[in-house]
Amino acid sequence: MLPTSSAAPPLRTLFRTMTLTAAWTLAACNRQQPVEETAAPVASAEKPVPGPALLALADSNAAELLLPYGRQYPASGVVLHTRLGDITVKLYDDTPIHKANFLLLARRGVFDETVFNRVVKGFAVQGGASDHRTIRMNRYRLPPEIKPHHLHRRGALGMARYDDEQNPGQLSSSTDFYFVLGEKLSADQSKAMAGRPLTAAQQRVYATVGGVPSLDGKYTVFGEVTDGLDVIERIGNEPVDAYKWPLADVSIKVEILP
Repeated sequence: MLPTSSAAPPLRTLFRTMTLTAAWTLAACNRQQPVEETAAPVASAEKPVPGPALLALADSNAAELLLPYGRQYPASGVVLHTRLGDITVKLYDDTPIHKANFLLLARRGVFDETVFNRVVKGFAVQGGASDHRTIRMNRYRLPPEIKPHHLHRRGALGMARYDDEQNPGQLSSSTDFYFVLGEKLSADQSKAMAGRPLTAAQQRVYATVGGVPSLDGKYTVFGEVTDGLDVIERIGNEPVDAYKWPLADVSIKVEILP
């Protein structure tokens, strides 16, 4: 049973106090960007899965350890199983650090101990946090792999981070991921949200698929939903508490695809 807002668990209290300065405008409303979860995990034995030790990873060595792991243990993507349905995700090869990190944590069972913990209807759903994680791991971040051709289109998978004031290197969280919702936008709307010129092809994406162009160039997009966009929409429609945490947990079980 989830506690009420008057007895918020630690992570929800953190979300109240860790409000980021940047906000995004969508459908005439301010939408807060995905936020990095910061509670420390509880000690437990790691699953015996090949790859870097989760307690060995740090900001300084994440790329060095993850890149060879990703080459040795590749996969095309994952399926996230939830009570609202399954989400099939393709992981991009040109963001190899983020891809390898996601596969490592999925294989170690880290995401299986987490939930979708921040839901902003019409904007994004964020997962990767938990009140009851038991797997021990260091808190480390990933170097950015921001690619101009990976847009924040509807169904894009990105990694959350702190804003530039706290994080000038735009380092990604290692655990807090999000799926983009957004709306279909006219050319004028998408250009206004992006705050930069958009190509005709980019304008078509936001007009036909939808998304949140204001996030482009600020966060690493490292995958996309190939099946289950309706599931993300259902998660986005879940009733939430004052901290945008769904009132009924939407837990996650990750299956690795070949």
